[in-house]
Amino acid sequence: MKNNLNMAKSKKGFKPDTLINVTHESELMAFLIEQLPHKNRNNIKSLLTNEQIEVDGKVQTRYNVRLKAGSILKIKWERSPVTKSFRGFSIVFEDEHLIVIDKHAGILSVASRSEREYTAYSFLSKHVKTQNPENKIFIVHRLDRDTSGLMVFAKSTKVQHLMQDNWRDVVTERKYIAVAEGVIPVDEGEITSYLHENAAMVVYSDQNPENGKLAKTHFKVLKRTDKFTLLEIRLDTGRKNQIRVHLQEYGYPIIDDKKYGGTQNPINRLGLHAKALGFIHPITKKPMRFETPIPRKFTRLF
Repeated sequence: MKNNLNMAKSKKGFKPDTLINVTHESELMAFLIEQLPHKNRNNIKSLLTNEQIEVDGKVQTRYNVRLKAGSILKIKWERSPVTKSFRGFSIVFEDEHLIVIDKHAGILSVASRSEREYTAYSFLSKHVKTQNPENKIFIVHRLDRDTSGLMVFAKSTKVQHLMQDNWRDVVTERKYIAVAEGVIPVDEGEITSYLHENAAMVVYSDQNPENGKLAKTHFKVLKRTDKFTLLEIRLDTGRKNQIRVHLQEYGYPIIDDKKYGGTQNPINRLGLHAKALGFIHPITKKPMRFETPIPRKFTRLF
C-alpha cells in the first residue's frame, strides 16, 4: 500500500524534499525500497550514509531502524554541502560575498564586554584573512550565545547593507526549534506583542504599541511529553530575544532559559535552535536555503 507523498515547493535550482506519511510499521530499509522502486539498494544506502533521511525530524543513518505508523519520513534529495568545522561552529556555505555558519550553543555571535576572542566573528575574521590579509567580515544578524543554528555574515559592507536594509524582502524563511517547559494544549498559534528593552538589557512584552516594536511569533507543536513540548517556530519579525520573551509570556518558557522564566535544565543547554534559513542572495539573486537537523539533545527528550 502506497503512502501519500508530499513535496515542498520547489525553488529554481533545487530538487524539493519528499515527505512520506508512514502508515504501517516497517524496517527503514524495507520501507525505502518499497517507496522508491526506481532506486537500488546502493542508492538508498547512500541516502542513509549521507544523512539525507529524517524520521520525525531526526536524521537516521541505520537501515534497521523501526518505523512506527504515524511518523513522517523526509527524503532530502539535495545533499548537504561538506562543512568546514571550527571551534564553536561549522561553515555550511561560503562564496566571495557571504558566509553561512551553523553556530553551536555557548559561543557568542560577536564580541561583548566580557568576551572578545571566543566569538564566531573573531574566528571567521581569522579565517577570511588566511585567504587575503585585507579580507574582512561584517555581521548581518545575531543569535544569542546559548542559541544554536544558522547565521549569515557578509564579506563587504555592500552585502551587509543589502541584506540588513532589505531584511524582510531578502529573507524568505526563518524557522526555529524550541523545547518549552510544560504541555502546550493547542497544536498551533500566534503570539503578538510589542517588545522593548530596559537598561539591564532585559526585553519585556507589552500590548501597548507605544511601548515597543511589533513582534509576531508563529508556533506549531511537533511533539509533547508530560513535561515538555517540542515546537517549530516561524518569525514574522526578528526582535531581540523575541521567541524567548513570547514563550515566557505565553506561560511555557524555554528550558534552561533562566533569564526568561525557565526553571528546568534537562539537557544542560538552552532549548532553542535556528533550524532553517532561506534568503535571496544579495548579489547573484539566487534563492538560497539551508537547514540543519534538530539537535539530538532535543529529540532525546521525546
